Amino acid sequence: MKKADLSGLSVEQLQNQIAEEKSRLQKLKFAHAITPIENPKRITETRKVIARLSTELNKR
Repeated sequence: MKKADLSGLSVEQLQNQIAEEKSRLQKLKFAHAITPIENPKRITETRKVIARLSTELNKR
């Protein structure tokens, strides 16, 4: 997500997006623990998206 996309979201939308990304991260971690996933960079990217969303939420 781009910074411009994040500024257009409401607080409630940010919280929902964070929850979705956290569940996606958990699923990726479980899948990677069982069998190595094709692109392990997705875990890192998902963590960064969560951090961006949390930062935007804390700004408000």
